[in-house]
Amino acid sequence: MPVVSVHLTDEESKLVERYCAKHGMSLSDAFKTALIEKIEDEYDLAQYEAAKKRFDKNPVSFSLDETRKELIVR
Repeated sequence: MPVVSVHLTDEESKLVERYCAKHGMSLSDAFKTALIEKIEDEYDLAQYEAAKKRFDKNPVSFSLDETRKELIVR
């Protein structure tokens, strides 16, 4: 497994250490979780922007009843 080095100021290091202690996480888990969440947020935003662009080109919406009839949900 690759090892990644992160350079922090003393102040940043203290902040991160306090956060990890408060949440019972290792430094590695905290950084990994934060990075994965950031990647997921950017992906979600890109998906939203693409969907919004499609909707703006063809602004059609359906009621819940119309959707149920289309999907045959009872």
